[in-house]
Amino acid sequence: MKAMLRYLRVTPRKARLVANLVRGKNVNEAIGILQFTRRSASEPLRKLIESAIANAEAQNADPDRLFVKTIFVNEGPTLKRFMPRAMGRATRINKRTSHVTCVLGVRG
Repeated sequence: MKAMLRYLRVTPRKARLVANLVRGKNVNEAIGILQFTRRSASEPLRKLIESAIANAEAQNADPDRLFVKTIFVNEGPTLKRFMPRAMGRATRINKRTSHVTCVLGVRG
């Protein structure tokens, strides 16, 4: 009962703040928390948990007894872009990505 989200265009540091909110919670409670969290990573993480629930239901697990066993955010590849600056210079802009893994467990 696992789901992965790869190449999420949110920095890992910001995504970890949202992942820490739902770790260890019941899936219904976790989805409720993410629906009302005003962070850019909350919508993709909510969809990831819903995908993990669908994967668990395909394995005949009871959705009412599921909880977020582990959720962690790893760093994905960084897109490197350049921004023109004064006097012909350029500075690098790092657009970071995240890989998020969610594992659900069954309570009881």
